[in-house]
Amino acid sequence: MAYRLEGKLLEVCTCNVLCPCWVGADPDNGTCDGTLSWHIEKGEIQGVDVSGLTVAVLCHIPGNILKGNWRAVVFLDDQASSQQEEAILNVFTGKLGGPVADFASLIGEVVGVERVPITFEVEEGKGRLRLGSAVAADLEPFQGATGKSTTLHDSIFTTIPGSPAYVGKAPVYKATSPALGLNIDLQNHNAVQGSFLIEG
Repeated sequence: MAYRLEGKLLEVCTCNVLCPCWVGADPDNGTCDGTLSWHIEKGEIQGVDVSGLTVAVLCHIPGNILKGNWRAVVFLDDQASSQQEEAILNVFTGKLGGPVADFASLIGEVVGVERVPITFEVEEGKGRLRLGSAVAADLEPFQGATGKSTTLHDSIFTTIPGSPAYVGKAPVYKATSPALGLNIDLQNHNAVQGSFLIEG
């Protein structure tokens, strides 16, 4: 086993709620600009401990999510050592195979890799994500009739293989990337939270 990663996901995008990408439909606006972030609470990659670190991707998805050709900027936790950075990039670029490689294969071009201070918080179902000065997002899940958070299972696309996704909205989603030509400032669009255990 090359890696074992356990932690939480925060994801926001420009689609309305709920994001059609998760069920394989075309994005609401024809394209989708999303931020996907994984906080590794406990993880090891080829013997390197990566616990406590976060990796994120800001990406432009030009059409149906399953057709790939995404353009992306990768954000790495500035707390990571060079060894940890290399290990995380090896997983999230697909070099080590496994379920993350399926996701990585959708990215056609990485236009940049940036080390930034990252804030990743989940408290009582509410999430908060900050990627340096590039991305700011607040997230909250939808509530079902019983008061439990609404979840999505067995979707054709997922950023947390094998785990339910807690769907909701982002009261705040701001993202700026000259490399991707993005300047996003939206309220109450799609948000997803979840936990993951990924082995490859």
